[in-house]
Parts: sequence; C-alpha cells; structure tokens
Amino acid sequence: QVQLVESGGGSVQAGGSLRLSCTASGYTIRTYYMAWFRQAPGKEREEVAGISCDGGNTYYSDSVKDRFTISRDNAKNTLYLQMNNLKLEDAAMYYCAMGLYCYTRTFTYWGQGTQVTVSS
Repeated sequence: QVQLVESGGGSVQAGGSLRLSCTASGYTIRTYYMAWFRQAPGKEREEVAGISCDGGNTYYSDSVKDRFTISRDNAKNTLYLQMNNLKLEDAAMYYCAMGLYCYTRTFTYWGQGTQVTVSS
C-alpha cells in the first residue's frame, strides 16, 4: 500500500519561504503525475501545482505562479514544493497526491497533509 508523507510545513512570516517535501513509500512515483493541493478553512481544495511523471510538464495555479516551484526526484521517491514570497492567503493545509498515469490528474493516493501558517 502506497503511503505519502508530507513534511516541511510550519509558520513563516509573509515574504518568507518554505520547502515542502512528500516522500512515498510502498510504491514508486516514477510513472505517475504528482501534485500539491491545499485547502484553507471555508475554501475548496485546490491544485496549486502539478508535475508529469518525467518532470517535463508542470502546472501552477494563477495564485502561485512565479512564487512556487514544483519538482520531483524520482530516484528518491520524493516530491517537492518550493514556496517563496509567501502571502497570508497561502496559509492552508498542503497535501501531496499521486495521479493514475503520467499525465492523468485523477488522484489515487493522498498524504495526510502538512500545515502552512503565514503571519504578517
């Protein structure tokens, strides 16, 4: 059974940076689309960044473009999200997820999440 475990969340001042990691165990992520989602209280869960199995294609929501960078190290079975210039509205629970196939954004596994708090 695949497990996804996020880490790297915490509290940061607006304008600061965090680097989130998601490490998979029990299964390789090499052939699967991977993504980061977030959900803030009272809001729907949204995909903020995604990456194809080979890292060749990336997706970013408009709200995080030019500030967040998604990457993956398939050899380490790990997904990353570099978050720069954090804003108050970025505060949320962040989840990583695994897709069905290389370019398929239907997700089969989810992590438990890591909390990101941004203060002024």
